[in-house]
Amino acid sequence: VQLVESGGGLVQAGGSLRLSCAVSGDTFGDYAIAWFRQAPGKEREKISCFSNYDYSTYYADSVKGRFTISRDNAKDTVYLQMNSLKPEDTADYYCAADSGSSWSDWGQGTQVTVPS
Repeated sequence: VQLVESGGGLVQAGGSLRLSCAVSGDTFGDYAIAWFRQAPGKEREKISCFSNYDYSTYYADSVKGRFTISRDNAKDTVYLQMNSLKPEDTADYYCAADSGSSWSDWGQGTQVTVPS
């Protein structure tokens, strides 16, 4: 499956961005989709996930209450609404797909910068 992220950019602290992850190449409903991020010098972090089985969601503590993941099955797209952005949210953001065993497919990433 192919994934393409978009929506990153530069935003002031306290602002909002919405990232999109367009999925193609296979049946969208067969995949769980997650958002990861990696800041310079830091390990990659899974920040949110949307299950394709029960539509449950997961959020890392670092983003809980500020970020919202959603899924549009008609558009084969997963969104990450990011509110109340902080400088520590600055990172490259990636979406990934899991058909049941691992996060095997990844997008190219989109950069989010929140100046301090």
